Amino acid sequence: MKNKPWYQQTTDELFANLETQEQGLTEGVVKERREKYGENKLAAKRQTTILQKFIAQFKDFMIIVLIVAALIAGATGELADALIIFAVVVLNAVFGVFQEAKAEDAINSLREMAAPVAHVERHGEVITVKSDELVPGDIVHLEAGDIVPADIRLVTANVMKVEEAALTGESVPVNKTSDVLDEDDLALGDRDNMVYMTANITTGRGTGIVVATGMQTEVGQIAGMIEETKETKTPLQENLNQLGKWLTILILAIAVLVFVIGMVRGEETLVNMLLTAISLAVAAIPEGMPAIVTITLALGTQRMAKRHALIRKLPAVETLGSTDIIASDKTGTLTQNKMTVEQLYENGQLVDAKQRKVDLTDPLALAMMLNNDSKFTDDGLAGDPTETALIQYYLDQDEPASATISSNKRVAEIPFDSERKLMSTFNEDQDGKVTQYTKGAPDQLLKRVDRILLDGKIRSITDADKQQIMAINHQLATQALRVLAFAYNEVDEVPSDLTSETAEQHLIFIGLIAMIDPERPEVAQAVVEAHEAGIRPIMITGDHRDTATAIAKRLGIFDESNGNNQVITGAELDKLSDDQFNQTVDQYSVYARVAPEHKVRIVNAWQKRGKVVAMTGDGVNDAPALKAADIGVGMGITGTEVSKGASDMVLADDNFSTIVVAVEEGRKVFANIQKALQYLLSANIGEVLTLFVMTLLGWQILAPVQILWINLVTDTFPAIALGLEPAEPNIMKRKPRGRSSNFFSGGVFGNVIYQGLLEGLITLGVYGLSIKFPVHASAQLAHADALTMAFATLGMIQLFHAFNSKSIHESIFKVGLFKNRSLNWAILTAFLLLAVTIVVPGFNTIFHLTELNGLQWGIVLGAGLLMIAIVEIVKLVQRRFGK
Repeated sequence: MKNKPWYQQTTDELFANLETQEQGLTEGVVKERREKYGENKLAAKRQTTILQKFIAQFKDFMIIVLIVAALIAGATGELADALIIFAVVVLNAVFGVFQEAKAEDAINSLREMAAPVAHVERHGEVITVKSDELVPGDIVHLEAGDIVPADIRLVTANVMKVEEAALTGESVPVNKTSDVLDEDDLALGDRDNMVYMTANITTGRGTGIVVATGMQTEVGQIAGMIEETKETKTPLQENLNQLGKWLTILILAIAVLVFVIGMVRGEETLVNMLLTAISLAVAAIPEGMPAIVTITLALGTQRMAKRHALIRKLPAVETLGSTDIIASDKTGTLTQNKMTVEQLYENGQLVDAKQRKVDLTDPLALAMMLNNDSKFTDDGLAGDPTETALIQYYLDQDEPASATISSNKRVAEIPFDSERKLMSTFNEDQDGKVTQYTKGAPDQLLKRVDRILLDGKIRSITDADKQQIMAINHQLATQALRVLAFAYNEVDEVPSDLTSETAEQHLIFIGLIAMIDPERPEVAQAVVEAHEAGIRPIMITGDHRDTATAIAKRLGIFDESNGNNQVITGAELDKLSDDQFNQTVDQYSVYARVAPEHKVRIVNAWQKRGKVVAMTGDGVNDAPALKAADIGVGMGITGTEVSKGASDMVLADDNFSTIVVAVEEGRKVFANIQKALQYLLSANIGEVLTLFVMTLLGWQILAPVQILWINLVTDTFPAIALGLEPAEPNIMKRKPRGRSSNFFSGGVFGNVIYQGLLEGLITLGVYGLSIKFPVHASAQLAHADALTMAFATLGMIQLFHAFNSKSIHESIFKVGLFKNRSLNWAILTAFLLLAVTIVVPGFNTIFHLTELNGLQWGIVLGAGLLMIAIVEIVKLVQRRFGK
């Protein structure tokens, strides 16, 4: 018997299985159960200290490489260089800790949602206790305004409605009953005799038995899922780790090779060759890369914040750009989470609510406003969303609804109950005339009417009239609209026997009202833009199948003509094995009546397909999936703190279209990081090639301080500015690059290689030219000039190459040579810093450089222009072959 779900058990079975009674538990039993089950609160996640978070930042492979480079620089006596590298590393770590410290803790947010107190039966008396003192078997009293303190099976329910959208995705409060439910495997939202921790009682009252507390509650299980869900590595993190390892292997191989070649040639001492190998290592390491990636992402977060997308974790900016799937919750995300009157049926005609001419003396208008328990407050209408929608319809058209309500005083009522599905009120106008207004389910109301109002005239209702009304009701219901029927009756006085059997008879039918939680107006266009960008939106909701399908059709998410656009429910999903579902996941665009574990399963299935998944949501039930997804997107206004805490990004305006804006920004960020890395790595290859060939030929080589100056100053400023490049016009017409792509995709690897070789060859050419045609007769001065020209050329080429890097394949003259002002200033600043080391006395001594004359500077300038000319020709060839 204990194996039966709580919702299938009778009251006697509940009392027996939970070992309790109507008078409640004794203090002794409560104490025993608290020791057995623990406190009724959610387990807190063990927090890491600031120091632990700081140390964790240094586990990144590229950071380790940089620390080694700093140690090498310090070992060679270049303490200033070592300090500069360490500063970059520490700043990067501090920024990472700051981002983590700002993030809200999802479990703490869940704990804050729990009810602070509960009204519980103990020893036959109702007392108020802290909610965390509840134990299974406690008898709890609930009423409107209460937060449900635990998972409770109702034993009495008086006109009780509960708002549980955050847990089930149901867009309106649901009616609760104490009746036994016989069905098997009922979804959470269909268990009408159960209420769950953190739900809100909106109307009515009832009592129930606590069946689960703490981590055993539905919310507790969600909290456990959040704890157990492993955060996925973003494509950016995977790419940076891969790049760091690749660079390390390359650096070590080149350094060892040069050292061995030098020792085999026998022309250098062991110490000199060690210094040469160290110089090569310094040249190969892009010291500014982590800082540039971090800064580019940070700048992206600032731009996105201005467009209402708040980034909680830096890598999320780039992850958005690789998104293949946007799995979106329906209620409050795709829809407004606000019931709205959409169509009306009156006088035998179905009319659009926005096109209808409003008249507050109209019986239908009076019925909508007077048969209504909504209250006017300072914060707007309060009450059942279905009822507030009826009044809001008139408020939206600037009609004085409150005046109409106050001038028609309610003198009696027959409350709604779930069996007859009707509600009646008796209202007296200022002339003392009493009118009865009744609303409810169309099929139930039609049993009580014998007349119909048409164009201001009352006549007997016919079977044909009723058939037409039910046909319209069916038509509206298939569109997932919630339909209410309205009737009225003019009475001399309130009946003395105020019961449904006597009063709710011989009514006059007025019309039907069709409502829905409508889609957000901007979402349909956002879905179109997502499709154009190669992104597939899918809907995941706890709502009913018909409602979900109708909204999905209206938004363009669901297309019946497409065989790969099907609808599946959570119950149907449970019947599929993981292997079956993984093979067929691409067939489903709408998931209805799903539980939290289903959402995680859906996200995981797409990820196993190699897809990058973004999951949007606003409820507690979305939190595990938000955390499991590659990027979780929470709602800033309607979202619970739990969902925001589990998210990587929060939409400040709850606007679905902001996601598409964020995707565009993410793609731009990735493209700009690609440009910066292409620029940096080609420069480093140029430096390595220059030093390698110089070593082989027995030339003087660039010193570590000269290489570091180019890497940290001449390289870094333009690379950061490349992160500010505007998005290229066709960026949202491209297909998502997906999880398998990396920074070298799209021809970047080939560009890095040939452009790096080109930089090195031009630099070596200038060095060789200077040796062959020296300005000074002294061999020592000639070599010093040659080394200075090689240094200046390497720096100048890289500054000119920054313009090349504005686009991977497009001509710089098409994308706008000077369009990015930040890049213009960065190149000018870097040039001045480069020139200072050569032309300012004292500085050139520190950097082991000589002054150059006009001709020599002309050669350096020509080398830079040659770099632009050759790259432009190669790009032209690439575009031709690409087409």
